[in-house]
Amino acid sequence: EHAVQGEGGQHQCEHDPVSYTHLDVYKRQVHDWTRERLAGDQTLLARCLGATLDIGCGPGRLAAALLTRRVLALGIDISHDAVTLARRRGAAVLQRDVFGPLPREGQWQHTLLADGNIGIGGDPIRLLARCRELLTPTGTVLLDLQGTCLLYTSRCV
Repeated sequence: EHAVQGEGGQHQCEHDPVSYTHLDVYKRQVHDWTRERLAGDQTLLARCLGATLDIGCGPGRLAAALLTRRVLALGIDISHDAVTLARRRGAAVLQRDVFGPLPREGQWQHTLLADGNIGIGGDPIRLLARCRELLTPTGTVLLDLQGTCLLYTSRCV
């Protein structure tokens, strides 16, 4: 209380035991984020039979896996560190915002929104509308919502 009021003297900080729990959760999420495969990846990857844009690709797990399957794939992410990790993994990736100009607009067969990326931009409807602009008329948006894969055609977006 004295420190908040700007008074001098020595102050002792107490640690909230809950913060350690949050730190453990964060460490687990980072570990999952950098793993080679996660549960549900194979379901998503099996549906990508043509040119695929991995939106918010993070460290490039899915984009790299698609390239090993000889599927044209491009990852995009706004994070410089994520793009660096993705390139190390062998993924084709650009540091870009999904709402800005992108290569092959209107020509992607699939867009991937994995690992909770439906929340990119804070407006799922706006994001899905943007995906529709990126897709061919028969393209699909693949969503991973906590391990559940949902498939929508671009006409439904």
